[in-house]
Amino acid sequence: MKDFLLTRRADAQPATRLALRSAAATFRTQLPRVAWLLLLLGVWLGGCTTAKPGASVQQKVQGKTYVIIGASSGFGRGMAEQLGAFKANVVLAARRTEVLEEVAAKIRASGGNALVVTTDISKPEEVQRLADAAIKQYGRVDVWVNDVGVGGIGRFWEIPITDYSRMIDVNLKGIVYGSQIAIKLFQGQGSGTLMNLGSVESEVPLAYHAVYASTKGAIRNLDQALNQELRLGGYNNIKVVTIEPWAVDTPFWGHAANYSGGTPRMAAMDPPSKVVNAMVRSSVRPRQELPVGWKARGAFFSHGIMPHFTERVSANIAHHYQIKTAPPAPATAGSLQQPLATGRGVDDGVRPRIKAENKQRKQQKTQ
Repeated sequence: MKDFLLTRRADAQPATRLALRSAAATFRTQLPRVAWLLLLLGVWLGGCTTAKPGASVQQKVQGKTYVIIGASSGFGRGMAEQLGAFKANVVLAARRTEVLEEVAAKIRASGGNALVVTTDISKPEEVQRLADAAIKQYGRVDVWVNDVGVGGIGRFWEIPITDYSRMIDVNLKGIVYGSQIAIKLFQGQGSGTLMNLGSVESEVPLAYHAVYASTKGAIRNLDQALNQELRLGGYNNIKVVTIEPWAVDTPFWGHAANYSGGTPRMAAMDPPSKVVNAMVRSSVRPRQELPVGWKARGAFFSHGIMPHFTERVSANIAHHYQIKTAPPAPATAGSLQQPLATGRGVDDGVRPRIKAENKQRKQQKTQ
């Protein structure tokens, strides 16, 4: 608008030029206020979406059938356990069968129903088998959640290509497989909600996460295109939701491939409960895109108006935490190629671990 007002000045009469100049000045003066109001609104709305779901959401969840790929830890496990407490039918999928059975027992004890189907999302035949098992057991699927994402931390040129291949197989190709199978299932039913796990890195790519960020950006584009195709196809009762959390204390960090030379870490992590609450609420009140919490919303807002500045600041923060101040750690492929026995919970104690590392570093500097 500012540019339009300024380019019109040359052709305007003196009185008109004065009015345009005044309008441009008003625009410049009010823009920061509008920006702050929008940001504050985003913070307020973020608080609403991350609060624990109330009775209304619980009633809508009860009796519905959910398929969750990635249910053995992190957001997937947290969502499965909360859904179980709300008396939903939960189909649990991941590679670690024994952990899924543990989650299933907890769901049944809280009054929900659970079915365990061991699944590697990177294998389309296993994803199809999962869908078939869910339909056979419960007759339909109301919500399909692709809650997967394996990380690779380090300089782009130092991470093995085999690890990158596996990340793409899981984070992107696996999401594509799960999404197509879910959409076809929903088309047959006439309705359903597909939920895919994106990230704040779907919007703001982070240094030392290059390929991970690439896959998360691709998921956002996939979901946006799917929503438009469904709209154009007349499938108004099929919804696609992209969940985009900030960095969160989950087993993701312990499961990530890490070639950075330091322990996996990031600044100002959120608790996983925020994301779990947002996912459960969005399953019955779907929104196409959901940055979770005020930090994620702030990052999206900042990147929208100052993209290169935001990327530079984010990269500097990642460099400080991951490269300059992280205690030494050996290179590892994490859980990319094979599941790990560790990291079975919703959270993984990453925040207290980072706090202890920072405290130890300060003590060493004063000695």
